[in-house]
Amino acid sequence: MMRRESRAFRTFRVMIVILICLMCIIPFYILLVLSLNAPSRIYYEGNLFIPSFDWGNYVTAWEKSRIGLAMINSGIITVGTLSLTIVLGGMAGYAIARHNTAYNQFVFSLLIGCMMIPGIINTVPLYTLMRKIRAVNTLWGMILVCSALAMPSAVFIYTTFVRALPRELDEAAEVDGCTGFHAFWRIVFPILRPATASFVILNGFGVWNNYAQAVFFLQSREKQNIPQALSVFFQQFGGAKWHLMAATAVIAMIPVVMIFLVFQRQFIEGLTEGAVKG
Repeated sequence: MMRRESRAFRTFRVMIVILICLMCIIPFYILLVLSLNAPSRIYYEGNLFIPSFDWGNYVTAWEKSRIGLAMINSGIITVGTLSLTIVLGGMAGYAIARHNTAYNQFVFSLLIGCMMIPGIINTVPLYTLMRKIRAVNTLWGMILVCSALAMPSAVFIYTTFVRALPRELDEAAEVDGCTGFHAFWRIVFPILRPATASFVILNGFGVWNNYAQAVFFLQSREKQNIPQALSVFFQQFGGAKWHLMAATAVIAMIPVVMIFLVFQRQFIEGLTEGAVKG
């Protein structure tokens, strides 16, 4: 009797997993079908699951949407933000984890509290500050904004991982003549690759798809990121050309999917180790 129940439960669990996968895959497949439909075909006519395979939609969408320039801008902002937050957040997390002073604990608690505040709340005072330093409508200004929003998460992740590492690593580095700065970058930081991968995956997509702050701080067409370019392009056609809008969305998804496929193993390792160490 128990074997039958166990087999039925496994079958039910597999069916639930398949259903969830289909719910996630079908919308993307329909988007792909729409991007390959002929311009003369209305999106709800014919078979929704069989496209016309009009590959020229991607060429037209690339030229009219200027998504290429937006991808470059998003890439610069994402790489700059991740680089800055990994460097500063890693060092801050190491200092907080290794020096358990009242001041460090206060700073850590303050950063954790900042994680609970939506970034959109700070937009108005932040915009005033950005205007004073002439950072509005600049990529470096957007990097600073995104770095400030991602810094609490970086410090939290690195602090959690460093606390789980034995202090003997630091002591051995000091015996070899390394300072705290060199001990972190030469000994500790290479061990924190799962933490770095987790931070890149969890925050990189948010920076890449940032719209809430970008709509305020990136105002010219030449500085727009991908979400802004998609928004302007969709408003331009107003739902009249589904094939071009779908093709543009597919093009915008390609870099994100490729990055996830490259880092998926490190991402899973980072989440697993973070769950155990946290």
